[in-house]
Amino acid sequence: MKAAGIILAGGNNHRMKDLTNRRAVAAMPIAGSYRAIDFALSNMSNSHIRQVAVLTQYNSRSLNEHLNSSKWWDFGRKNGGLYVFTPTITKENGNWFRGTADAIYQNMDFLKKCNETYMIITSADAVYKMDYHQVLDYHIAKGADITVVCTELNPLEDASRFGTLKMDDEMRVHEFEEKPMIAQSRTISTGIYVIKRLDLIELVERCAEEGRFDFVTDILIRYKNLKKIYGYKINSYWSNIATVDAYYRTNMDFLKPDVRQYFFKEYPSIYSKVSDLPPAKYNPGSVVRNSLVASGCIINGTVENSVLFKKVFVGNNCVIKNSIILNDVYLGDNTYIENCIVESKDTIRANTRYVGENAVKIVAQKEDRYMR
Repeated sequence: MKAAGIILAGGNNHRMKDLTNRRAVAAMPIAGSYRAIDFALSNMSNSHIRQVAVLTQYNSRSLNEHLNSSKWWDFGRKNGGLYVFTPTITKENGNWFRGTADAIYQNMDFLKKCNETYMIITSADAVYKMDYHQVLDYHIAKGADITVVCTELNPLEDASRFGTLKMDDEMRVHEFEEKPMIAQSRTISTGIYVIKRLDLIELVERCAEEGRFDFVTDILIRYKNLKKIYGYKINSYWSNIATVDAYYRTNMDFLKPDVRQYFFKEYPSIYSKVSDLPPAKYNPGSVVRNSLVASGCIINGTVENSVLFKKVFVGNNCVIKNSIILNDVYLGDNTYIENCIVESKDTIRANTRYVGENAVKIVAQKEDRYMR
């Protein structure tokens, strides 16, 4: 493919509360076996984009560890490769990434050494499938300077989390507002963009000269009347996970047969780093209904409408309902969990009860166990 990729995975997000105290949003576990960034990486690989840069910064340890080998997503070094870039302090630069445009600017060498004509830029906090070939063909056919992939906002979602846009009959963007207080449109940007590599270099360098750092505010919005910016609307499943409620809802979507069919069985596949773990074990007396249970789990109690990630131990007479249990959690006997997200590496003591009454409750016992 005549495009290279950039995945923006360095941002901080306070709306995830305790869930991102020690990990990046891009490293959040999804659907039992994945990380959030796996969806963007798999889309790049399935679209035959062989040269991809991932820009990380905030709480990047577990994310960088997840990306320590490119083989899981089939990026061959001879024909490109997967590159992970973090902020580098030099004699000329003493700053961390100050925004998305600045993150690209600080890794300008990657852009200038690429031979591809176009760049696909995407975030790492959304769950979706996409053939970037189709977006690129649309971009070229429209003669666009920048193409923004967009979708209609889910009625349950808050528009103030997204960039909203309005387009004319030709799909040209004439209004773009980032995180509006009162949204005038239900069409939102998915954070996926197509732009010519040389144009991106020019715009990002101009931003740096002017002390501007954000790709959306300082490029898309600032140049919307000067550049030909078009929208490419998708109708397939797309979900951003960057709040506690959105993260919970996205994982719960995988309990729906049509969503599981779409992501688990329909081509192309979603790939992830594989752990060498035994299959889940269901001991006598265990009951599991409409749930995802990952490898390495041991179930002794009742699990209903829940997602259990790797290496979860469920003790005797435990009841788990409508909950997400992250990696390597130990649930003691007679524990009751409902409408909760239980943090990784937690040890939940026997005979305890956690229920999210009015909203999803995050359970983080803060034991001295190393979080993943």
